[in-house]
Amino acid sequence: MKIAEWFADFLSGLLRTIRSITVVDFLDIFLVAIILYYAFRFVRERRAGKLAVGVIFFTMFLVLSDLLGMHALKYIFQNLFQVGVIALVVLFQPEMRSALEKMGGSSLKGLKNISDSKDGSAWMLAIREVSAAASQMAIDKTGALIVFERGTRLGEIAATGTISDAQISAYLLRNIFFNKAPLHDGAVLLRDGRLYAAGCLLPLTHQTDLNRDLGTRHRAAIGLSEDSDAVVVVVSEETGTISVAVDGYLTRGYNVDTLRSRLTELVEPVPDIGEGKKIFRFIRKGRRTQTSAERSDKK
Repeated sequence: MKIAEWFADFLSGLLRTIRSITVVDFLDIFLVAIILYYAFRFVRERRAGKLAVGVIFFTMFLVLSDLLGMHALKYIFQNLFQVGVIALVVLFQPEMRSALEKMGGSSLKGLKNISDSKDGSAWMLAIREVSAAASQMAIDKTGALIVFERGTRLGEIAATGTISDAQISAYLLRNIFFNKAPLHDGAVLLRDGRLYAAGCLLPLTHQTDLNRDLGTRHRAAIGLSEDSDAVVVVVSEETGTISVAVDGYLTRGYNVDTLRSRLTELVEPVPDIGEGKKIFRFIRKGRRTQTSAERSDKK
């Protein structure tokens, strides 16, 4: 009888709670879910994930010492916790800077895959020409570094090179990266489906656990993809291997067909379907999950 009464009280309380829920509550839950999702993905996809595990264990010990009445242990952890916020800012500084830079460069309008250009034909031409040029440079073992600008504007990167604002072609790219050409050591920046700048300097990654076979070009490609949402194509001068860096990860072993398919997936503009639908599409689709084989290139 008592169980039946308890169950009835539980149901009545649940119904009262459901009736009190408003549209604002749903919006609140939705926004918190988005924040938690991106916070989880941010920590999971970076070296900060290992530090986050340590912070979780630290918090668990603090709660446990409080529950069990371990006053000495609780005193130590409470004092450590007071300076923990400053310590976390110092430890997570590279990751926090990367997240804020991406957040600052991505408005709701920038949730589509490409920056401000709605001319899909220009980008499809660029993808085709880049794939053809990269394939030929891989055969010739000509080193190359090609950046596709997306939501985050890379004006400071373009300023380190030579502004050209030219139509993209495979011949032009091959001429730029010819080993006797004056701009061949830098990167090419593509903006709005055009070759915007050449000879650009990219920031190197701070990761220390990369494959030792990866040279400066690959480390620069990973570094820029960590600090922005750019897609970077790399052709190795030593091996002729074609690689793509995005979100701090490097995938390798592309040919002309697989590179074109991958770039189309990452760079192809999304039709203008309205801001609300763009948000839901972005959340639902997300970035392509990295396989263990792809992530092995990071190690």
